Amino acid sequence: MARPASLSLFINSSHHTVLNHLSLSSTMSATMPLSHTQQAHAHLFKTGLSSHTYLSTKLISHYANALHFSDACRVLDSVPETNVFSYTTLISACSKHGQFNHTLSLLRQMLFHGLLPDDFIIPSVLKACTGLLDLGIGRRVHRLALVTGFALDSFVQSSLVHMYVKFGRMWEARKVFDDMEQRNVVSWSAMISGYARLGYVEEAKELFDGMRSSGVEPNAASWNGLIVGFNHKGLFLESMFVFRDMHLEGFKPDGTSFSSVLAATGDLEDLEIGIQVHGLVIKQGLGLDNCVVSALIDMYGKCRLASEMMKVFDEMVQKDLCSCNALVSGLSRNGHVDDALQVFRQFKAQGMELNVVSWTSVIACCTQHGKDIEALELFRKMQIAGVVPNSVTIPCLLPACANVAALMQGKAAHCFSLRRGISCDVYVGSALIDMYAKCGRIEDAKCCFDKMPTRNLVCWNAIVGGYAMQGKAKEAIELFDLMQKKGQKPDFISFTCVLSACSQNGLVKEGQAYFRSMTQEHQIEVRMEHYACMVTLLSRAGLLDEAYVLINGIPFEPDACVWGALLSSCRVYGNVSLGEISAQQLFKLEPTNAGNYVLLSNIYATKGMWNEVDRVRDAMKRLGLKKNPGCSWIEIKNKVHTLLAGDKSHPQMAQVVEVLDKLSFEMKKSGYHPDTKFVLQDVDEQEKENILCGHSEKLAVVLGLLNTPPGTPLRVIKNLRICGDCHAMIKFISSFEKREIFVRDTNRFHHFKEGSCSCGDYW
Repeated sequence: MARPASLSLFINSSHHTVLNHLSLSSTMSATMPLSHTQQAHAHLFKTGLSSHTYLSTKLISHYANALHFSDACRVLDSVPETNVFSYTTLISACSKHGQFNHTLSLLRQMLFHGLLPDDFIIPSVLKACTGLLDLGIGRRVHRLALVTGFALDSFVQSSLVHMYVKFGRMWEARKVFDDMEQRNVVSWSAMISGYARLGYVEEAKELFDGMRSSGVEPNAASWNGLIVGFNHKGLFLESMFVFRDMHLEGFKPDGTSFSSVLAATGDLEDLEIGIQVHGLVIKQGLGLDNCVVSALIDMYGKCRLASEMMKVFDEMVQKDLCSCNALVSGLSRNGHVDDALQVFRQFKAQGMELNVVSWTSVIACCTQHGKDIEALELFRKMQIAGVVPNSVTIPCLLPACANVAALMQGKAAHCFSLRRGISCDVYVGSALIDMYAKCGRIEDAKCCFDKMPTRNLVCWNAIVGGYAMQGKAKEAIELFDLMQKKGQKPDFISFTCVLSACSQNGLVKEGQAYFRSMTQEHQIEVRMEHYACMVTLLSRAGLLDEAYVLINGIPFEPDACVWGALLSSCRVYGNVSLGEISAQQLFKLEPTNAGNYVLLSNIYATKGMWNEVDRVRDAMKRLGLKKNPGCSWIEIKNKVHTLLAGDKSHPQMAQVVEVLDKLSFEMKKSGYHPDTKFVLQDVDEQEKENILCGHSEKLAVVLGLLNTPPGTPLRVIKNLRICGDCHAMIKFISSFEKREIFVRDTNRFHHFKEGSCSCGDYW
């Protein structure tokens, strides 16, 4: 039936009206309250033209380009008879703008309606599979392309190559690549980069040469594929050699080339090459490229040239976040922790939008350089700022919690990692194991270990080391053996942990057997730390002469740890002659370490050799050395309190002293008297007792008694070794107050309960 002329005119008029709206909408902002696209949509709906396929497809295109995907989908759903073209526009836009779940949903809808994807849709869907890390769906799309015949299309083949390369499935990528009749420089570069990223040096170079022999000249992306790929795999020398060849053959490096080769140079700590590359950066006119400048800052930081790093940063015209992060990281790496903190605070004060990398870098900086309280405070401020920590932040924070026994804050970080679904990450898991172990919660550490779906060597070492620290040698040895039964080969750290466990419990024969097995059974080279463990094991057991013989048999120059282990035991056993030998070696190795002078002085003091004590202390004065004061930390109500020996500044110190006096009175009533031999000063007995009362671990324990409910366990960390008098007194307090008390000193954990200690008085 013929259409009336008036109706045809109306439809044509409406058609042009909608097209005019759509044409205008392409120039309008997607954020306007009422865009021209929406006006066209309304007009189309009013005039009954919503079933017009061409107009609907045009409308879908405009909504998609304006990133209004939900509106585009509604228009698509309203079209009674859709075609492939209707879906092509929307799928392409969704994939282009990272709406990968929408992309796959649209593909399923399309297939449900009996429409098969074409050579325009398949590449967009493959990109979505890559973005969602879903290789399974990607392979199914590949099979669909084979069925429809589009697998022979060069654009589809190129997309398949890119997808398989991204997933590291090089044999599948190579199969598609080999079937390609037309290989462009993009496909060649993708294959070359893929092989390089996986460390297949020969294959990558072979393809690079094959590209040239086939008549396809490499471009910057081809060269960068090799440079970036080798660098990503840790093949830094290979990366530098490719950069050299690129330059020698007349190809002009770009920002990506320079950034990658500078990273490789920094990791190799090759300052000479780094300076040459810096010169080439200036020559090429890339000195204003922020990515390159950030790489320069990072390179100089890794090469320990902080002055050049600061100079490059100061010369930047426009400082960006990457360069700021690189500077903080570089300062931290070079030990300039105060400067790193100052720079970070300066960026924050200037209103710079700091990201998770910025915060994580400065938290790690504080943790690595003994500023644990600052690290905890920064983490709190990070959360207030609305920056979400990630699987790198948590392992950087947890050592700070462990160092000052901030168990509640460590638990909070654990809960956060559970909520974010990152607690199963091996690095987060390992850090949690270490944190709980160092906070005296070995059962919680074991629980974290048992719940880990996959365990690497770091996890095993963390749990073995945790039991060793607690003095639980039997459990540490059982886990060490279980690790090997599970197919995990021990490394030098594993043996350090198990030897430490033996030394904590005086297991001389077992320790010697493990020491021998390192080289005989496991072909692991004995390192300095293993000798230090053995010296500790022998000398703590009173076998000082055997320990000295072992030191003389070390095939390289013994370090301060080895001699320090012997000197420490000489202090326990009062061995003056070996103590003097050890001390003299330590004075050469660590001329500014006051602790070595103090230990020798203590050996003399226990023997009543006060003239020798004065001689050592005079030497300390001449050198300007001071003894590190005893310092202890205790966490109370999510706050970490720091107490120094003899310090009266804490606001509750008067109450602490009062309670300490009462406890001392009760101890004397029970027959205990202060052991003043641990006061290594030539003063009267009453003064010695007063000095003992000011030891920091006692102050921390009493502060805990004052501020926690009865029966609550107390956890104290001390920066020095616990003295015998404090050890005896805390044993008494644990019985008298019915408390479990955990004290971690520089050597081990002491778990006091009902008047006894887990160390069995062997420390």
